[in-house]
Amino acid sequence: MNGKKKLLVIINPISGVGKQRTVEKALTSYLDHNSYDYEIEYTQYAHHAQSIAKEACESGRCHIIVAVGGDGSVNDVASGIVAAQSDMPMAIIPCGSGNGLARHLRIPLSVRKAIEVINVGYCQKIDTITMNDHTYVSIAGIGFDALVAHKFSTTQTRGLQAYTEVILSEYPFYKPSLYKLNIDGKEMEREALFISFANSNQFGYNTVVAPSANLSDGLIDVCIVDLIPIIHLPIIAHLVLARKFDLSKHVEIIKAKSIKIYNNDYEWVNLDGEAVKMGKEIDININNKKLNIICPHGKEK
Repeated sequence: MNGKKKLLVIINPISGVGKQRTVEKALTSYLDHNSYDYEIEYTQYAHHAQSIAKEACESGRCHIIVAVGGDGSVNDVASGIVAAQSDMPMAIIPCGSGNGLARHLRIPLSVRKAIEVINVGYCQKIDTITMNDHTYVSIAGIGFDALVAHKFSTTQTRGLQAYTEVILSEYPFYKPSLYKLNIDGKEMEREALFISFANSNQFGYNTVVAPSANLSDGLIDVCIVDLIPIIHLPIIAHLVLARKFDLSKHVEIIKAKSIKIYNNDYEWVNLDGEAVKMGKEIDININNKKLNIICPHGKEK
């Protein structure tokens, strides 16, 4: 290579709200070409970004991998880097609908401004989480959360409105489950509407369910939510948007390094916005500071 750093830009061509179609032009206009060269590779099938990122790390054909897409695309790239056991930095140009990890890291949703973050090149190490044989970076959930993700995956439209419509159609009929848990060696049972296992603080759209979650503290925020009466939902929505969800009497948050679930009867989970069939028994563990990520300098959101 010629002294410049080489970027591999992995683009999901069908992600989110269509902004990814502007990225090629934006890279030409706004990337610091004195510091960076780049190549673009488009994904061709589900989870293709994971194998592209893994191969790039193992071959050494770039210095930085840029994930262009939503949380699912970002998670695929991160999973590929982790699978290669590499220190390769990852950057994000958020082009999804929710963009939960980017929002938590204060990465701008503007393509131009996200590229400017790459130009500065500030890098920090963040945690990842292993759930059975899957790696994720932001947030996962079981129960109603997983049901909504599964139903949403079958819809023809994307975005907050479509997601909200799924929630409103399913919520009146959903029955909470009694979950058997082991959290850092302590056995417990909880009846819950859903349980989230958070590395970052939100699902996306600034819906913050784990306000104190920190990406580099070596801890998972286990957010246990019991059944919320429909009449209380406007209050809960306000607390979520105000980053005070943990103040609700319906919410219990436990910080942990290792969690086991013995009876996830629905068997699906919501893994960074994607419905994944995981089985009834789930083993979740934190991996402290395993991923290098380029982000704005300063504290997490």
